[in-house]
Amino acid sequence: MPMDGDRCERALTRIAAAAGRIEAAAKAPRAGGDNGELAALRGRHAGLRAAVTQSLGDLDALIGGKS
Repeated sequence: MPMDGDRCERALTRIAAAAGRIEAAAKAPRAGGDNGELAALRGRHAGLRAAVTQSLGDLDALIGGKS
């Protein structure tokens, strides 16, 4: 049975090390052009939001005209 305890302890050590690496990676700033990508996504989001807002306004006008 001591072997099982050793295996469990090694597994827990590996899990703790992996959790530490994940935490460090989550906190680390991203390298490269992420700021550019983020700006592009924000621009795309704004454009899509404007298009949806316009479409909803058009639908409201159509529904209002039929009432």
